[in-house]
Amino acid sequence: MNHSTLRAFDLAHLAHLELVTPKPDESLNFFVNIMGMTESGREGDSVYLRGWDDYEFHTLKLTAGTFAEMRHMAFRTTSPEALQRRVAVIEKMGLGKGWSDGDLGHGPAYQFYSPDGHNMELYWETKWYEPPDALKPSLKNQAMRFPARGCNVRRLDHLNLLAADVVQLQKFFEDGLGMRTTESIQLNSGEVAGVWVTATNKTYDVAFTHDHYNAKGRFHHATYAIDTREEILRAADIFLEHGVHIETGPHKHAVQQTFFLYVYEPGGHRIEIANAGARLMLAPDWEPIIWTEAERKKGQAWGLKTIETFHTHGTPTMEHYTDPTVNMKVASVK
Repeated sequence: MNHSTLRAFDLAHLAHLELVTPKPDESLNFFVNIMGMTESGREGDSVYLRGWDDYEFHTLKLTAGTFAEMRHMAFRTTSPEALQRRVAVIEKMGLGKGWSDGDLGHGPAYQFYSPDGHNMELYWETKWYEPPDALKPSLKNQAMRFPARGCNVRRLDHLNLLAADVVQLQKFFEDGLGMRTTESIQLNSGEVAGVWVTATNKTYDVAFTHDHYNAKGRFHHATYAIDTREEILRAADIFLEHGVHIETGPHKHAVQQTFFLYVYEPGGHRIEIANAGARLMLAPDWEPIIWTEAERKKGQAWGLKTIETFHTHGTPTMEHYTDPTVNMKVASVK
């Protein structure tokens, strides 16, 4: 498999995710008042939230439930035709679930599984966010007024998934969704322990690493971007003042060079704040960077060792885990 070749341009960007929380009021307070996100709508047990420069109606659907889990993630396609092309490929792989009528923020969506059991969807028709008068920006090329609240997260940046079979998931993102690999980690045993893929000129939209428990379909973290490193340092103080558990950081990743800060929101999900536009992937013939086990054991870019919980914690926790692939019929991913 030639990971460096230009792949399909059928996906426009990572669009949104749905997080289920057993503490809906506390989680909502976290995302609105501490992260600085803005509520754009409600329906049933769900609240729809966005960063101040996310152009779509929402990038986070926060849903009340009995335990923490990532219920689904979504990409917007580049056109109606691109949507149909991807649907045909995914159907051939035997991973399709079928069409939904859409959601509060978008039109019809094609729902499917990753080969590891993550719930995903693709859609084209979307609802652009229209700020009320009190939130209209002075600059018309900005989605809404800067909120000046909490960490002031700007936009959804990327997601990190956990997987039992990293190579199979990589093949799916490349061949099924048309994304390309930019970096990966390979252990001395030859096992691929982590992969970073992109659909855009960002260096990655999705990352996925091997699940410590060899479980399938679990979630590692969601990342919202802000503009500068200094704002991440301020975010650390904001989290400290609000009693939010800081798992690790602020520091700089070696892989992808992202300046990071990881915390847990009240429902149990890991959330990252990172600097927007740290690196761009402009080269059409980029050769994926492969990090060795020895290189990763050196720690992060400036030597910070990766904390143990970063390898073990995911949602759902193993207390609530059930294998999502038990009833799946995968035709031709392997």
